[in-house]
Amino acid sequence: MKRVKVIVLLLAAFGLFFFPTDGAAKETLVYGTTEKVIDMDPANAYDFHTWEIFYNIYQGLLRYPPGKTNLVPGLAESYYISPDGKEYVFILRKGLKFTDGTPFNASAVKWSIDRVIALKGDPSWLVSDFVEGVEVVDDYVVKFVLKNPVAYFPSLVASVPYYPVNPNVYPRDKIIRDPSELKGGRLVGLGPYNVVSFKRDQEIVLEANPNYYGEKPKTERIVIRYFADATTMRLALEKGEVDFVFKTLNPSDINDLQKSDKIRTIKAQGPYIRYICFLTDTPPFNDKILRQAVAAAVNRPPLLKKVFLGQNAPLYSMVPMGMWSHIDAFKEALGDGNVRKARQLLASRGYSESNKLTFDLWYTPSHYGDTEVDIAAVLKDQLEATRMMEVNVKSAEWAAYRDNWANKVMPIWLLGWYPDYIDPDNYTAAFAGTAGSRGLGIHFSSPVWDRKFVEGQSVTDMKKRTAIYQEIQKMWADEVPTCPLFQGTLYLFAQKGVKGILLSPTLQFNYGPIYRAK
Repeated sequence: MKRVKVIVLLLAAFGLFFFPTDGAAKETLVYGTTEKVIDMDPANAYDFHTWEIFYNIYQGLLRYPPGKTNLVPGLAESYYISPDGKEYVFILRKGLKFTDGTPFNASAVKWSIDRVIALKGDPSWLVSDFVEGVEVVDDYVVKFVLKNPVAYFPSLVASVPYYPVNPNVYPRDKIIRDPSELKGGRLVGLGPYNVVSFKRDQEIVLEANPNYYGEKPKTERIVIRYFADATTMRLALEKGEVDFVFKTLNPSDINDLQKSDKIRTIKAQGPYIRYICFLTDTPPFNDKILRQAVAAAVNRPPLLKKVFLGQNAPLYSMVPMGMWSHIDAFKEALGDGNVRKARQLLASRGYSESNKLTFDLWYTPSHYGDTEVDIAAVLKDQLEATRMMEVNVKSAEWAAYRDNWANKVMPIWLLGWYPDYIDPDNYTAAFAGTAGSRGLGIHFSSPVWDRKFVEGQSVTDMKKRTAIYQEIQKMWADEVPTCPLFQGTLYLFAQKGVKGILLSPTLQFNYGPIYRAK
Protein backbone atom coordinates (compact mmCIF):
# COMPACT_ATOMS: atom_id res chain seq x y z
CA MET A 1 0.00 0.00 0.00
CA LYS A 2 1.48 3.33 -1.04
CA ARG A 3 2.09 5.94 1.64
CA VAL A 4 3.52 9.37 1.10
CA LYS A 5 5.39 11.31 3.81
CA VAL A 6 4.32 14.93 4.06
CA ILE A 7 7.27 17.18 3.29
CA VAL A 8 6.66 20.66 4.62
CA LEU A 9 8.42 23.14 2.36
CA LEU A 10 7.79 26.07 0.13
CA LEU A 11 9.34 26.36 -3.31
CA ALA A 12 7.80 29.64 -4.37
CA ALA A 13 10.39 30.32 -7.02
CA PHE A 14 9.19 27.26 -8.89
CA GLY A 15 5.48 27.81 -8.28
CA LEU A 16 5.25 24.75 -6.01
CA PHE A 17 3.52 25.40 -2.70
CA PHE A 18 3.33 23.05 0.28
CA PHE A 19 1.55 23.89 3.50
CA PRO A 20 1.99 22.46 6.98
CA THR A 21 0.13 19.30 7.96
CA ASP A 22 0.22 17.16 11.09
CA GLY A 23 3.31 15.33 9.81
CA ALA A 24 1.64 11.91 9.69
CA ALA A 25 1.68 9.64 6.68
CA LYS A 26 -1.41 10.00 4.52
CA GLU A 27 -3.37 7.35 2.66
CA THR A 28 -2.84 8.47 -0.95
CA LEU A 29 -4.30 7.80 -4.40
CA VAL A 30 -2.61 9.04 -7.56
CA TYR A 31 -4.85 10.18 -10.42
CA GLY A 32 -3.51 10.68 -13.94
CA THR A 33 -4.92 12.94 -16.63
CA THR A 34 -3.85 14.72 -19.83
CA GLU A 35 -6.15 17.63 -18.98
CA LYS A 36 -4.86 21.06 -17.95
CA VAL A 37 -5.91 23.49 -15.26
CA ILE A 38 -6.70 27.03 -16.36
CA ASP A 39 -7.67 29.88 -14.02
CA MET A 40 -8.17 28.67 -10.45
CA ASP A 41 -11.10 31.00 -9.98
CA PRO A 42 -14.81 30.07 -10.09
CA ALA A 43 -15.48 33.50 -11.64
CA ASN A 44 -13.53 32.69 -14.81
CA ALA A 45 -12.75 28.96 -15.09
CA TYR A 46 -14.91 27.30 -17.71
CA ASP A 47 -13.46 23.90 -18.54
CA PHE A 48 -14.30 20.38 -17.44
CA HIS A 49 -11.18 19.59 -15.43
CA THR A 50 -10.87 22.85 -13.50
CA TRP A 51 -14.56 22.59 -12.58
CA GLU A 52 -13.88 19.02 -11.46
CA ILE A 53 -11.31 20.29 -8.97
CA PHE A 54 -13.75 22.95 -7.78
CA TYR A 55 -16.40 20.26 -7.16
CA ASN A 56 -13.99 18.83 -4.60
CA ILE A 57 -12.65 21.95 -2.88
CA TYR A 58 -15.69 24.23 -2.94
CA GLN A 59 -19.41 23.62 -2.67
CA GLY A 60 -22.67 25.17 -3.80
CA LEU A 61 -25.79 26.04 -1.89
CA LEU A 62 -27.21 22.91 -3.52
CA ARG A 63 -25.22 19.92 -4.71
CA TYR A 64 -25.38 16.54 -6.45
CA PRO A 65 -24.45 13.51 -4.34
CA PRO A 66 -21.60 11.53 -5.94
CA GLY A 67 -22.90 9.50 -8.87
CA LYS A 68 -26.44 10.90 -8.58
CA THR A 69 -28.60 13.30 -10.60
CA ASN A 70 -30.89 14.53 -7.79
CA LEU A 71 -30.11 17.82 -6.05
CA VAL A 72 -29.75 17.83 -2.27
CA PRO A 73 -28.92 20.53 0.30
CA GLY A 74 -25.36 21.78 0.24
CA LEU A 75 -24.31 24.97 2.00
CA ALA A 76 -28.01 25.79 2.17
CA GLU A 77 -30.23 23.65 4.38
CA SER A 78 -33.37 24.50 2.40
CA TYR A 79 -34.95 27.03 0.06
CA TYR A 80 -38.35 28.29 -1.05
CA ILE A 81 -39.63 29.97 -4.20
CA SER A 82 -41.94 32.96 -4.53
CA PRO A 83 -45.33 32.33 -6.20
CA ASP A 84 -44.25 34.15 -9.38
CA GLY A 85 -41.07 32.01 -9.64
CA LYS A 86 -38.77 35.03 -9.67
CA GLU A 87 -37.38 34.86 -6.14
CA TYR A 88 -35.43 32.02 -4.52
CA VAL A 89 -34.72 32.33 -0.80
CA PHE A 90 -32.00 30.05 0.65
CA ILE A 91 -31.63 29.22 4.35
CA LEU A 92 -27.90 28.70 4.96
CA ARG A 93 -26.15 26.29 7.31
CA LYS A 94 -24.97 27.99 10.48
CA GLY A 95 -21.55 27.74 12.06
CA LEU A 96 -19.48 27.11 8.92
CA LYS A 97 -16.21 29.01 8.56
CA PHE A 98 -13.53 29.37 5.95
CA THR A 99 -10.09 28.17 7.12
CA ASP A 100 -8.93 31.65 8.16
CA GLY A 101 -11.96 32.01 10.42
CA THR A 102 -14.04 34.11 8.02
CA PRO A 103 -17.67 33.15 8.62
CA PHE A 104 -19.73 31.64 5.84
CA ASN A 105 -22.94 33.65 5.72
CA ALA A 106 -25.35 35.44 3.42
CA SER A 107 -22.92 38.32 2.93
CA ALA A 108 -20.26 35.92 1.61
CA VAL A 109 -22.79 34.48 -0.86
CA LYS A 110 -23.82 37.92 -2.10
CA TRP A 111 -20.19 39.08 -2.34
CA SER A 112 -19.26 36.02 -4.42
CA ILE A 113 -22.18 36.37 -6.85
CA ASP A 114 -21.63 40.13 -7.25
CA ARG A 115 -17.95 39.41 -7.98
CA VAL A 116 -18.79 36.90 -10.73
CA ILE A 117 -21.13 39.38 -12.41
CA ALA A 118 -18.66 42.28 -12.13
CA LEU A 119 -15.64 40.36 -13.46
CA LYS A 120 -17.55 39.18 -16.55
CA GLY A 121 -15.51 35.99 -16.87
CA ASP A 122 -16.27 33.22 -19.36
CA PRO A 123 -18.97 31.49 -17.23
CA SER A 124 -20.47 34.70 -15.85
CA TRP A 125 -23.45 34.41 -18.20
CA LEU A 126 -24.65 31.47 -16.07
CA VAL A 127 -25.30 34.08 -13.40
CA SER A 128 -25.82 37.39 -15.22
CA ASP A 129 -28.27 35.99 -17.80
CA PHE A 130 -30.62 34.90 -15.03
CA VAL A 131 -29.96 36.85 -11.82
CA GLU A 132 -31.15 40.42 -11.39
CA GLY A 133 -29.58 40.72 -7.95
CA VAL A 134 -28.79 39.06 -4.63
CA GLU A 135 -30.09 40.38 -1.30
CA VAL A 136 -28.98 39.63 2.25
CA VAL A 137 -32.17 38.98 4.22
CA ASP A 138 -30.29 38.24 7.44
CA ASP A 139 -27.00 36.56 8.40
CA TYR A 140 -28.12 33.13 7.22
CA VAL A 141 -30.83 33.94 4.68
CA VAL A 142 -30.03 35.07 1.14
CA LYS A 143 -32.43 35.93 -1.67
CA PHE A 144 -31.81 35.61 -5.43
CA VAL A 145 -34.04 37.85 -7.54
CA LEU A 146 -34.31 36.55 -11.12
CA LYS A 147 -34.89 38.48 -14.33
CA ASN A 148 -37.46 35.88 -15.38
CA PRO A 149 -38.75 32.62 -13.89
CA VAL A 150 -36.26 29.83 -14.63
CA ALA A 151 -37.52 26.26 -14.42
CA TYR A 152 -34.05 24.82 -13.72
CA PHE A 153 -32.60 27.55 -11.46
CA PRO A 154 -31.74 25.04 -8.67
CA SER A 155 -29.44 23.28 -11.15
CA LEU A 156 -27.75 26.58 -11.92
CA VAL A 157 -27.18 27.22 -8.21
CA ALA A 158 -25.31 23.89 -8.06
CA SER A 159 -22.87 25.01 -10.79
CA VAL A 160 -19.38 26.40 -10.13
CA PRO A 161 -19.97 30.15 -10.78
CA TYR A 162 -22.45 30.13 -7.86
CA TYR A 163 -19.92 28.65 -5.42
CA PRO A 164 -19.22 31.01 -2.50
CA VAL A 165 -15.56 31.99 -2.09
CA ASN A 166 -13.81 33.66 0.83
CA PRO A 167 -14.15 37.48 0.57
CA ASN A 168 -10.97 37.89 2.64
CA VAL A 169 -8.88 35.74 0.29
CA TYR A 170 -10.14 36.42 -3.24
CA PRO A 171 -9.71 39.95 -4.63
CA ARG A 172 -12.92 41.67 -5.67
CA ASP A 173 -11.60 43.07 -8.95
CA LYS A 174 -9.10 40.49 -10.23
CA ILE A 175 -9.34 36.99 -11.69
CA ILE A 176 -7.01 34.52 -9.97
CA ARG A 177 -4.88 32.29 -12.15
CA ASP A 178 -2.67 30.55 -9.56
CA PRO A 179 -3.11 29.99 -5.81
CA SER A 180 0.03 32.10 -5.23
CA GLU A 181 -2.04 35.16 -6.18
CA LEU A 182 -4.46 34.60 -3.29
CA LYS A 183 -4.06 36.09 0.14
CA GLY A 184 -2.32 33.27 1.99
CA GLY A 185 -1.32 31.59 -1.26
CA ARG A 186 -3.64 28.59 -1.05
CA LEU A 187 -6.96 27.27 -2.36
CA VAL A 188 -9.19 26.43 0.59
CA GLY A 189 -12.93 26.31 0.29
CA LEU A 190 -15.86 24.72 2.09
CA GLY A 191 -15.72 21.37 0.29
CA PRO A 192 -14.32 17.97 1.24
CA TYR A 193 -10.73 18.72 0.12
CA ASN A 194 -8.18 21.52 0.33
CA VAL A 195 -5.38 22.15 -2.19
CA VAL A 196 -2.06 21.89 -0.33
CA SER A 197 0.29 21.81 -3.32
CA PHE A 198 -0.01 23.32 -6.79
CA LYS A 199 2.47 22.99 -9.62
CA ARG A 200 0.87 23.90 -12.93
CA ASP A 201 0.81 21.15 -15.57
CA GLN A 202 2.75 18.81 -13.28
CA GLU A 203 0.99 18.00 -10.02
CA ILE A 204 -1.75 19.14 -7.65
CA VAL A 205 -2.11 17.63 -4.18
CA LEU A 206 -5.41 17.71 -2.31
CA GLU A 207 -5.89 16.73 1.32
CA ALA A 208 -9.10 16.11 3.23
CA ASN A 209 -10.59 19.27 4.75
CA PRO A 210 -10.81 18.61 8.51
CA ASN A 211 -13.54 21.27 8.82
CA TYR A 212 -15.84 19.87 6.15
CA TYR A 213 -19.37 19.54 7.51
CA GLY A 214 -20.35 16.56 5.34
CA GLU A 215 -19.17 12.98 4.96
CA LYS A 216 -15.40 12.77 5.25
CA PRO A 217 -13.41 11.61 2.21
CA LYS A 218 -12.40 7.96 2.26
CA THR A 219 -8.90 8.79 1.06
CA GLU A 220 -6.92 11.45 2.90
CA ARG A 221 -4.81 12.60 -0.03
CA ILE A 222 -5.40 12.75 -3.78
CA VAL A 223 -2.40 13.50 -6.02
CA ILE A 224 -3.31 14.62 -9.54
CA ARG A 225 -0.48 14.00 -12.03
CA TYR A 226 -0.56 15.73 -15.39
CA PHE A 227 0.72 13.89 -18.44
CA ALA A 228 1.82 15.47 -21.71
CA ASP A 229 0.34 12.65 -23.79
CA ALA A 230 -1.96 9.65 -23.59
CA THR A 231 0.73 7.05 -24.33
CA THR A 232 2.84 8.06 -21.32
CA MET A 233 -0.25 8.07 -19.11
CA ARG A 234 -1.27 4.58 -20.21
CA LEU A 235 2.22 3.24 -19.45
CA ALA A 236 2.09 4.82 -15.98
CA LEU A 237 -1.24 3.07 -15.32
CA GLU A 238 0.04 -0.30 -16.51
CA LYS A 239 3.19 0.05 -14.36
CA GLY A 240 1.07 0.86 -11.30
CA GLU A 241 2.50 4.38 -10.99
CA VAL A 242 -1.01 5.84 -10.95
CA ASP A 243 -4.15 4.40 -9.40
CA PHE A 244 -6.66 5.64 -11.98
CA VAL A 245 -6.72 7.73 -15.16
CA PHE A 246 -9.44 9.87 -16.68
CA LYS A 247 -9.40 11.95 -19.84
CA THR A 248 -8.05 11.42 -22.32
CA LEU A 249 -6.69 8.17 -23.75
CA ASN A 250 -6.23 7.22 -27.38
CA PRO A 251 -8.97 5.03 -28.92
CA SER A 252 -6.45 2.19 -29.37
CA ASP A 253 -5.49 2.46 -25.68
CA ILE A 254 -9.16 2.29 -24.71
CA ASN A 255 -9.65 -0.86 -26.77
CA ASP A 256 -6.57 -2.50 -25.25
CA LEU A 257 -7.24 -1.54 -21.64
CA GLN A 258 -10.81 -2.83 -21.79
CA LYS A 259 -9.34 -6.27 -22.51
CA SER A 260 -6.88 -6.15 -19.62
CA ASP A 261 -7.54 -8.45 -16.64
CA LYS A 262 -5.45 -6.15 -14.42
CA ILE A 263 -7.32 -2.91 -15.07
CA ARG A 264 -10.94 -1.94 -14.28
CA THR A 265 -13.01 -0.11 -16.88
CA ILE A 266 -15.62 2.45 -15.81
CA LYS A 267 -17.79 3.85 -18.61
CA ALA A 268 -19.92 6.96 -18.25
CA GLN A 269 -23.03 7.76 -20.20
CA GLY A 270 -22.00 10.65 -22.39
CA PRO A 271 -23.90 13.91 -22.39
CA TYR A 272 -20.70 15.54 -23.61
CA ILE A 273 -20.58 16.68 -27.22
CA ARG A 274 -18.09 17.91 -29.83
CA TYR A 275 -18.81 20.51 -32.48
CA ILE A 276 -17.46 23.16 -34.85
CA CYS A 277 -17.73 26.85 -33.89
CA PHE A 278 -18.01 29.73 -36.35
CA LEU A 279 -17.12 33.39 -35.85
CA THR A 280 -20.54 34.53 -36.99
CA ASP A 281 -20.12 38.31 -37.01
CA THR A 282 -16.98 38.47 -39.20
CA PRO A 283 -16.43 37.49 -42.87
CA PRO A 284 -16.57 34.95 -44.29
CA PHE A 285 -18.72 33.10 -41.75
CA ASN A 286 -21.04 35.99 -41.02
CA ASP A 287 -22.88 34.47 -44.00
CA LYS A 288 -25.06 31.56 -42.85
CA ILE A 289 -24.97 30.02 -46.35
CA LEU A 290 -21.24 29.41 -45.98
CA ARG A 291 -21.79 27.96 -42.52
CA GLN A 292 -24.40 25.65 -44.04
CA ALA A 293 -21.91 24.60 -46.72
CA VAL A 294 -19.35 23.54 -44.13
CA ALA A 295 -21.98 21.66 -42.12
CA ALA A 296 -23.30 19.87 -45.22
CA ALA A 297 -19.82 18.67 -46.20
CA VAL A 298 -19.04 17.14 -42.78
CA ASN A 299 -19.41 13.35 -42.85
CA ARG A 300 -19.64 12.09 -39.28
CA PRO A 301 -19.66 8.24 -39.49
CA PRO A 302 -16.35 7.89 -41.39
CA LEU A 303 -14.77 10.54 -39.17
CA LEU A 304 -15.69 8.57 -36.05
CA LYS A 305 -14.64 5.24 -37.53
CA LYS A 306 -11.25 6.55 -38.61
CA VAL A 307 -10.39 8.65 -35.55
CA PHE A 308 -12.21 6.93 -32.68
CA LEU A 309 -12.59 3.34 -33.90
CA GLY A 310 -16.35 3.80 -33.59
CA GLN A 311 -16.25 4.54 -29.84
CA ASN A 312 -18.43 7.67 -30.16
CA ALA A 313 -21.74 8.36 -31.89
CA PRO A 314 -22.57 10.81 -34.73
CA LEU A 315 -24.61 13.78 -33.53
CA TYR A 316 -27.03 15.84 -35.63
CA SER A 317 -28.14 18.36 -33.02
CA MET A 318 -26.52 20.34 -30.22
CA VAL A 319 -29.07 18.74 -27.88
CA PRO A 320 -27.59 15.28 -27.20
CA MET A 321 -29.26 11.98 -27.94
CA GLY A 322 -31.21 10.61 -25.00
CA MET A 323 -32.20 14.06 -23.78
CA TRP A 324 -35.85 15.05 -24.11
CA SER A 325 -36.61 17.18 -27.20
CA HIS A 326 -33.65 15.85 -29.24
CA ILE A 327 -34.21 15.64 -33.02
CA ASP A 328 -31.74 14.96 -35.85
CA ALA A 329 -32.17 18.47 -37.22
CA PHE A 330 -28.90 18.67 -39.17
CA LYS A 331 -29.36 15.32 -40.84
CA GLU A 332 -32.84 16.31 -41.96
CA ALA A 333 -31.85 19.77 -43.21
CA LEU A 334 -28.31 19.35 -44.55
CA GLY A 335 -27.58 15.64 -44.72
CA ASP A 336 -24.27 14.01 -43.83
CA GLY A 337 -21.31 14.34 -46.15
CA ASN A 338 -23.61 16.01 -48.68
CA VAL A 339 -20.92 17.29 -51.07
CA ARG A 340 -23.43 18.13 -53.77
CA LYS A 341 -25.42 20.40 -51.46
CA ALA A 342 -22.25 22.01 -50.13
CA ARG A 343 -21.13 22.81 -53.69
CA GLN A 344 -24.52 24.31 -54.52
CA LEU A 345 -24.40 26.53 -51.44
CA LEU A 346 -20.84 27.65 -52.21
CA ALA A 347 -21.69 28.35 -55.84
CA SER A 348 -24.62 30.52 -54.75
CA ARG A 349 -22.06 32.80 -53.10
CA GLY A 350 -19.72 32.95 -56.10
CA TYR A 351 -17.22 30.27 -55.11
CA SER A 352 -15.95 27.66 -57.56
CA GLU A 353 -13.09 25.21 -58.08
CA SER A 354 -10.98 28.09 -59.36
CA ASN A 355 -12.20 30.55 -56.69
CA LYS A 356 -12.23 28.56 -53.49
CA LEU A 357 -13.50 29.56 -50.07
CA THR A 358 -10.23 29.66 -48.12
CA PHE A 359 -10.06 29.74 -44.33
CA ASP A 360 -8.18 28.51 -41.25
CA LEU A 361 -9.53 25.60 -39.20
CA TRP A 362 -8.17 25.64 -35.64
CA TYR A 363 -7.82 22.91 -33.03
CA THR A 364 -6.08 22.64 -29.65
CA PRO A 365 -3.58 19.74 -29.54
CA SER A 366 -3.75 18.45 -25.96
CA HIS A 367 -6.87 19.71 -24.16
CA TYR A 368 -9.12 17.09 -25.79
CA GLY A 369 -6.43 14.46 -26.21
CA ASP A 370 -4.11 13.23 -28.92
CA THR A 371 -6.93 12.51 -31.37
CA GLU A 372 -7.63 16.20 -31.97
CA VAL A 373 -5.04 16.54 -34.70
CA ASP A 374 -6.66 13.59 -36.48
CA ILE A 375 -10.14 15.13 -36.26
CA ALA A 376 -8.83 18.33 -37.83
CA ALA A 377 -7.07 16.37 -40.60
CA VAL A 378 -10.19 14.35 -41.47
CA LEU A 379 -12.38 17.46 -41.48
CA LYS A 380 -9.91 19.20 -43.78
CA ASP A 381 -10.13 16.27 -46.21
CA GLN A 382 -13.93 16.21 -46.06
CA LEU A 383 -14.32 19.94 -46.64
CA GLU A 384 -11.76 19.96 -49.43
CA ALA A 385 -13.58 17.02 -51.07
CA THR A 386 -16.00 19.68 -52.35
CA ARG A 387 -13.06 20.99 -54.43
CA MET A 388 -14.45 24.45 -53.63
CA MET A 389 -12.93 24.91 -50.15
CA GLU A 390 -9.29 25.25 -49.13
CA VAL A 391 -8.60 24.63 -45.45
CA ASN A 392 -5.48 25.63 -43.56
CA VAL A 393 -5.19 23.70 -40.30
CA LYS A 394 -3.73 25.59 -37.34
CA SER A 395 -3.40 24.86 -33.63
CA ALA A 396 -2.81 26.55 -30.29
CA GLU A 397 -2.54 25.27 -26.73
CA TRP A 398 -5.61 25.77 -24.58
CA ALA A 399 -4.78 29.06 -22.87
CA ALA A 400 -3.82 30.68 -26.18
CA TYR A 401 -6.80 29.02 -27.85
CA ARG A 402 -9.17 30.73 -25.43
CA ASP A 403 -7.42 34.04 -26.05
CA ASN A 404 -7.82 33.43 -29.78
CA TRP A 405 -11.59 33.12 -29.63
CA ALA A 406 -11.82 36.07 -27.26
CA ASN A 407 -9.79 38.15 -29.72
CA LYS A 408 -11.61 36.91 -32.86
CA VAL A 409 -8.49 35.28 -34.29
CA MET A 410 -10.15 32.04 -35.43
CA PRO A 411 -12.85 31.94 -38.14
CA ILE A 412 -13.71 28.31 -37.45
CA TRP A 413 -12.55 26.05 -34.62
CA LEU A 414 -13.24 22.85 -32.70
CA LEU A 415 -14.68 22.76 -29.19
CA GLY A 416 -16.28 20.32 -26.77
CA TRP A 417 -19.06 20.78 -24.24
CA TYR A 418 -19.57 19.22 -20.85
CA PRO A 419 -22.90 20.43 -19.48
CA ASP A 420 -23.12 22.99 -16.71
CA TYR A 421 -26.60 21.64 -15.94
CA ILE A 422 -28.63 18.85 -17.55
CA ASP A 423 -31.23 20.66 -19.65
CA PRO A 424 -31.58 21.44 -23.40
CA ASP A 425 -31.17 25.11 -22.55
CA ASN A 426 -27.54 24.48 -21.61
CA TYR A 427 -26.85 23.05 -25.08
CA THR A 428 -28.53 25.93 -26.89
CA ALA A 429 -28.60 29.30 -25.09
CA ALA A 430 -24.96 28.77 -24.12
CA PHE A 431 -23.95 28.99 -27.80
CA ALA A 432 -26.58 31.13 -29.51
CA GLY A 433 -27.86 33.35 -26.71
CA THR A 434 -26.20 36.75 -27.00
CA ALA A 435 -24.22 36.56 -23.73
CA GLY A 436 -23.25 32.89 -23.88
CA SER A 437 -22.28 33.12 -27.53
CA ARG A 438 -20.05 36.12 -26.90
CA GLY A 439 -18.28 34.27 -24.07
CA LEU A 440 -17.42 31.39 -26.40
CA GLY A 441 -16.26 33.69 -29.21
CA ILE A 442 -19.12 32.78 -31.57
CA HIS A 443 -20.78 36.21 -31.40
CA PHE A 444 -24.17 35.08 -32.64
CA SER A 445 -26.89 37.49 -31.55
CA SER A 446 -30.57 37.68 -32.43
CA PRO A 447 -33.42 39.26 -30.44
CA VAL A 448 -35.74 36.60 -31.85
CA TRP A 449 -33.50 33.80 -30.58
CA ASP A 450 -32.98 35.50 -27.19
CA ARG A 451 -36.74 35.74 -26.70
CA LYS A 452 -37.09 32.10 -27.67
CA PHE A 453 -34.50 31.10 -25.07
CA VAL A 454 -36.26 33.11 -22.36
CA GLU A 455 -39.50 31.39 -23.31
CA GLY A 456 -37.85 27.97 -23.07
CA GLN A 457 -36.37 28.86 -19.69
CA SER A 458 -39.59 30.23 -18.23
CA VAL A 459 -42.19 27.68 -19.34
CA THR A 460 -42.72 24.82 -16.89
CA ASP A 461 -45.05 22.64 -19.00
CA MET A 462 -42.82 19.90 -20.45
CA LYS A 463 -44.88 19.46 -23.61
CA LYS A 464 -44.54 23.17 -24.39
CA ARG A 465 -40.85 23.20 -23.51
CA THR A 466 -40.24 20.21 -25.80
CA ALA A 467 -41.92 21.99 -28.71
CA ILE A 468 -39.83 25.13 -28.08
CA TYR A 469 -36.52 23.26 -28.11
CA GLN A 470 -37.44 21.23 -31.17
CA GLU A 471 -38.16 24.51 -32.96
CA ILE A 472 -34.80 25.90 -31.79
CA GLN A 473 -33.02 22.83 -33.18
CA LYS A 474 -34.67 23.35 -36.59
CA MET A 475 -33.66 27.03 -36.49
CA TRP A 476 -30.12 25.89 -35.65
CA ALA A 477 -29.79 23.82 -38.82
CA ASP A 478 -30.68 26.94 -40.78
CA GLU A 479 -28.49 29.52 -39.02
CA VAL A 480 -25.68 27.09 -38.04
CA PRO A 481 -23.96 29.10 -35.28
CA THR A 482 -22.24 25.80 -34.52
CA CYS A 483 -22.14 22.43 -36.26
CA PRO A 484 -22.54 19.31 -34.04
CA LEU A 485 -20.11 16.48 -34.76
CA PHE A 486 -20.42 13.66 -32.24
CA GLN A 487 -21.52 12.60 -28.77
CA GLY A 488 -18.93 10.92 -26.61
CA THR A 489 -18.60 8.13 -24.11
CA LEU A 490 -16.31 8.74 -21.15
CA TYR A 491 -13.86 6.02 -20.13
CA LEU A 492 -12.11 5.86 -16.78
CA PHE A 493 -9.57 3.12 -16.00
CA ALA A 494 -8.40 2.09 -12.54
CA GLN A 495 -6.27 -0.47 -10.77
CA LYS A 496 -8.29 -3.48 -9.62
CA GLY A 497 -8.14 -2.50 -5.96
CA VAL A 498 -9.46 1.02 -6.44
CA LYS A 499 -13.13 1.28 -5.48
CA GLY A 500 -15.81 3.94 -5.07
CA ILE A 501 -15.46 5.65 -8.46
CA LEU A 502 -18.87 7.12 -9.30
CA LEU A 503 -19.72 8.99 -12.49
CA SER A 504 -23.16 10.30 -13.33
CA PRO A 505 -24.86 12.05 -16.28
CA THR A 506 -24.10 15.35 -14.51
CA LEU A 507 -20.43 14.54 -15.24
CA GLN A 508 -19.47 15.62 -11.73
CA PHE A 509 -16.52 13.55 -10.54
CA ASN A 510 -16.12 13.53 -6.75
CA TYR A 511 -12.95 12.17 -5.18
CA GLY A 512 -14.38 11.69 -1.67
CA PRO A 513 -15.89 8.19 -2.15
CA ILE A 514 -12.76 6.74 -3.85
CA TYR A 515 -10.55 4.40 -1.84
CA ARG A 516 -8.14 1.51 -2.16
CA ALA A 517 -9.55 -1.75 -0.88
CA LYS A 518 -7.35 -3.45 1.70
